[in-house]
Amino acid sequence: MLLLILAYLGGVLTILSPCILPVLPFVFARADRPFARNGLPMLLGMALTFALVATLAAVGGGWAIRANQYGRAIALVVLALLGLTLLSTRVAEWLTRPFVALGNRLSQRSDSEGSAWSAAGLGVATGLLWAPCAGPILGLLLTGAALNGASVQTTLLLLTYAAGAATSLALALLIGGKVFALMKRSLGAGEWVRRALGMLVLVGVAAIALGLDTGLLTRVALANTGGLEQKLLDATRPSPAPEPVHATGAPLPVEGEMPSLAGATGWFNSPPLTRQALRGKVVLVDFWTYSCINCLRSLPYVHGWYDKYKDHGLVVIGVHAPEFAFEKEPSNVAQAVKELGVGYPVALDNDYAIWQGFDNQYWPAHYFIDAKGKIRAHHFGEGDYAQSEDTIRQLLTEAGYGDLPGGYVQPGAKGAQAAGSGDDMRSPETYVGYARSAHFAGGQVAHDDAWDYRAPATLLPGQWSLDGRWTVHAENAVLDRANGGIAYRFRGRDLHLVLGPGADGKPVRFRVTLDGKPPGADHGMDVDADGYGTVTEQRLYQLVRQKRGQGERLFRITFLDPGVRAYAFTFG
Repeated sequence: MLLLILAYLGGVLTILSPCILPVLPFVFARADRPFARNGLPMLLGMALTFALVATLAAVGGGWAIRANQYGRAIALVVLALLGLTLLSTRVAEWLTRPFVALGNRLSQRSDSEGSAWSAAGLGVATGLLWAPCAGPILGLLLTGAALNGASVQTTLLLLTYAAGAATSLALALLIGGKVFALMKRSLGAGEWVRRALGMLVLVGVAAIALGLDTGLLTRVALANTGGLEQKLLDATRPSPAPEPVHATGAPLPVEGEMPSLAGATGWFNSPPLTRQALRGKVVLVDFWTYSCINCLRSLPYVHGWYDKYKDHGLVVIGVHAPEFAFEKEPSNVAQAVKELGVGYPVALDNDYAIWQGFDNQYWPAHYFIDAKGKIRAHHFGEGDYAQSEDTIRQLLTEAGYGDLPGGYVQPGAKGAQAAGSGDDMRSPETYVGYARSAHFAGGQVAHDDAWDYRAPATLLPGQWSLDGRWTVHAENAVLDRANGGIAYRFRGRDLHLVLGPGADGKPVRFRVTLDGKPPGADHGMDVDADGYGTVTEQRLYQLVRQKRGQGERLFRITFLDPGVRAYAFTFG
């Protein structure tokens, strides 16, 4: 219910966004008609069509995108005909072909039985063309749709968002209708108002045909609702569940039954495992994904527990639940499992079936399951490794396993898997794609449209910017021309960036600088002292590891070749 309310409020705020401008002429073209038979059916058709198209775009493949493009082309033709018939009655009479006559009826038949249906048809055309700016709330909905797949809930949330937009447009339409009626009565300007609306409709069609609705208008800061939307999200987002704290040896509570593992889309290092086959064993389920820095830093402990207790009744299952699309590719996961030396069973959870079964929300997340199949404890995020190992030992003892090895696992990991600095002031995880982006200082971001960005001369702490020609998508940004880059004024010992080569798979060379100079001794494991490195695969790259301290630095990376895909920054 809370998410539905957020979706509705996000839609209401859409009317303040510049991306609504191209569809306003289509809405106001019928402002002088009765609202119940014209405005309401049109807005309902727009909301329903947008919800359907957005669902398909979020969960479908290339076929859905191509189908939507054809639908947009047809809608542009229909609405252009509407504009022409509003602009000139002579033109309307001259256009006598059947399809053109349909456009004429859509604009002029207000009293016939088909008026409501023609208004709904205009709403369908408008819904096909409407591309709202993806603020934090819509970004959350689209990300959730991609994560959870096509479902009634997915469509309901998007429909609720569209209903919010329709509500604010309905209010504007009701007010606009009264204004137009007053103008006609006081000025006798009915014909001129009609022509002006026709011209605006044609301007809207031209703007959408030129891509201004998804390009320029996403960067026009007429009314930036992102800050308000983010405050709504921050005020309503639940805090992580408190971690259970138990004295050593104290009974652990039962948190529920272990969910099924049948939803896994594949397995590495093991045949498919079942709950029944695991009875009698203590099980540690580790939710992870291979480009997540927090997962990578906890992985040495998980592997250490596996090595230490695998002969004493412990089974470790790594559930790989992807965060980015490239992490769904089994060959990528197989390579990561091999390179990271993961020897225990790994379940591919590309459909998030196991994730949803555990009602999980975090990477990494550890669930501790006793020999009877009961969840007895959990831990979210990094840290508290000694307490987790105590939990493992306690459950093994309960299950009757004895002669357990003493001491605690101390992996001494290096590189990206080394423990974090513990600096609470370090920069936060930062996504480059627009769906979850924050603290961008390079102006407005063009959604799914190539654009030339210029990094500002000065960045405040925590700010970042693109430089050069990039196309920013919901999940990543793709460099269209060589010698483009990213700048970030960060704080932290380590700086990591999830990167991948272009669609052709060709390596991408890059160079890193800190405060305008080569990193020297502060280079990361994927960079040499002069700052040079190469993107060869889709994974997390450690670009900075400061040898002394973890102070504020100005980081810049310049890609010497085009095609690189940048996903997210993390810091340690």
